Amino acid sequence: MNYYKATTAAVAFCSAGAVSAAELEVTHWWTSGGEAAAVSEFAKAFDATGNTWVDGAIAGSGGTARPIIVSRIIGGDPMHATQLNHGRQAEELIEAGLMLDLTDVAEAEGWTDLVNPTSLLDSCTVDGKIYCAPVNIHSWQWIWLSHQAYSDAGVAVPSNWDEFVASAKALEDAGKIPLAMGQQAWQSSGAFGVINVAVGGPDLWNKINVEKDAEAAAGPEMAKVFEAAAAARAMAANSKVQDWNQATNLVITGQAGGQVMGDWAQGEFQVAGQVAGQDYTCLPGLGVNEIISTGGDAFYFPKQDDPEIEAAQKELAKLLLSPEVQVNFNLKKGSLPVRGDIDLSSANDCMKKGLEILAAGNILQSGDQVLSADTSGQIEDLMVEFWNDSSYSAADAQAKYAEIIAEAD
Repeated sequence: MNYYKATTAAVAFCSAGAVSAAELEVTHWWTSGGEAAAVSEFAKAFDATGNTWVDGAIAGSGGTARPIIVSRIIGGDPMHATQLNHGRQAEELIEAGLMLDLTDVAEAEGWTDLVNPTSLLDSCTVDGKIYCAPVNIHSWQWIWLSHQAYSDAGVAVPSNWDEFVASAKALEDAGKIPLAMGQQAWQSSGAFGVINVAVGGPDLWNKINVEKDAEAAAGPEMAKVFEAAAAARAMAANSKVQDWNQATNLVITGQAGGQVMGDWAQGEFQVAGQVAGQDYTCLPGLGVNEIISTGGDAFYFPKQDDPEIEAAQKELAKLLLSPEVQVNFNLKKGSLPVRGDIDLSSANDCMKKGLEILAAGNILQSGDQVLSADTSGQIEDLMVEFWNDSSYSAADAQAKYAEIIAEAD
């Protein structure tokens, strides 16, 4: 089947069948070079229906954007559509009746048969109704390694976390930063989660994050994770940049050996013209536990009084999961598609690794899907303190972490 032709026809049909064109303000936090290129695919496809995408980009990543987005919705000034992570971030907004029910769109489009893994759509579902359109699978479980940095340091590109740690001194001797790390809370918290899965293993991660097992959080296996995080903190000590894409640029330009970051980093390598396997190496699961988390982004649609706006909202929701749009967006974003039935033969080596892991079923849920916003915020606060204070011991940080898990909802 030619999905491109099918989708083009579907878009034309939607446009012809629309009652009238509408302008939709869409908020998101995709502002880096790779992200902007990706989101433009959504805008182009929506504009092609005769409607208008009014871009509401909010700089500063999700940690900055989400409070602004939520404040506008509860304050009576909602946008027409907004990016959030599929999971528990919109839970209270849905319960307050502020989000549009998309169940009719999902049923008409067969989302329950198309979305893979099913946990993505489950995260959009509250009391049997679907409130968001998942658009990608983003996994935190990666480290990105600069071939230039390792060549300059005269050592081989690592194949796993232990080799990466062992290479740190050679990188430092060559004037490199072993581990690039931005200074925002979500980056240090995310990197900690990746180290948790790699060093502690998926079973320990699930026991703590899904089952909320405080005893496991305080146990000896988790102690190894915090010791590894302390080693990562030392390797990132000279990384003074703020934003994640600035840290990625340190890897791209050979100033840093590696970065623990989600697969959205691929978009930055692509914009820079770098080739996977030639200019940089990607290691899923830090080369230790090859697994990907299946979090990612979804679009929610705050309720509106205008039926024409609501019709356009549903048209956009349908378009976001259409085959052509899924291909064009995810190839530029570096993420995996939520549909299991589209052709991504043109994907780069790193994306193909992710697709193979997904196909093998080596997946786990993301923290956004299993932890409340409050619990995630507490962990982020702890990680900011831990990563920024080298005197904060791994043992003390672990004790505080176990307390947070004990109280997690």
